[in-house]
Amino acid sequence: MATLPDGREVEYLVEGDPEGFPLVFHHGTPGAAVPYPRVARAAADRGLALVVASRPGYGASTALPNRTIGDIAQDIAGVLDDMGCQEFITLGWSGGGPHALACAATLPDRCRAAAVGAGVAPFRADGLNFFEGMGQDNIVEYTAALAGRHALRPLLESEAAKFDAVSIEQVADALGDLASPADKAYATGEFASRLLASINRGLTHGVDGWLDDDFAFTQHWGFDLADITVPVSIWHGTADWTIPFAHGKWLAAHVPGAVAHLYDNEGHLSLWSEVEVIFDDLINQAGL
Repeated sequence: MATLPDGREVEYLVEGDPEGFPLVFHHGTPGAAVPYPRVARAAADRGLALVVASRPGYGASTALPNRTIGDIAQDIAGVLDDMGCQEFITLGWSGGGPHALACAATLPDRCRAAAVGAGVAPFRADGLNFFEGMGQDNIVEYTAALAGRHALRPLLESEAAKFDAVSIEQVADALGDLASPADKAYATGEFASRLLASINRGLTHGVDGWLDDDFAFTQHWGFDLADITVPVSIWHGTADWTIPFAHGKWLAAHVPGAVAHLYDNEGHLSLWSEVEVIFDDLINQAGL
């Protein structure tokens, strides 16, 4: 647990090689810091310390109402300070994607390279139909976020209760129309166990983290993509019904210098099959 200058606490987990170069992973929405053996092994094999911090309001991390996506950078800086580390590389998945970009934009003296896996684009991005190709469940959620807390909180509380009652074998079906066939085939075994554990850990003390994530996605991110000067790679698949493929294409076209890795037939979850490739690319991009 790291204590920040403003008194808030951020829970974080270090796996992989504890003495290695830090790779900060930003979890999805909802989620939290939980072990993931396969990814920890991939990190350890590459001499990386896999650092996962629960965003404000998730798990045991103190909530930060009305936070922007850009605010996460100072939380990550606090975690790294607590570890005695200066530089890092970062990967954000899904709702974690914009938070990885926030680190790239606002911590250029510390962030050596960033990657976005199946990440969400800005809500009011020029030239992007945010909802096109998105599962109806997410459209309903984002629409509720636009309506305000009175509409969003009961929706998220209902969803949280659903996941609390789900077994590992039921994870794929619980994702509803957000999971493409590729994702449902992938959401089994260790991956499904870790996904469910991350969601439920994140919602241990309620839906505040999820609520604030959704509001942050629909507002200005608190930084400009044009400010990014460090190497960035964008990873996305055409079979993504959670965050549609168009989001990845838009980010690849609008993040300065971004290198696009766009896959046919990979989904929001099945893209995780490329995690070792992503790690290797991050290492190369950072010149480690």
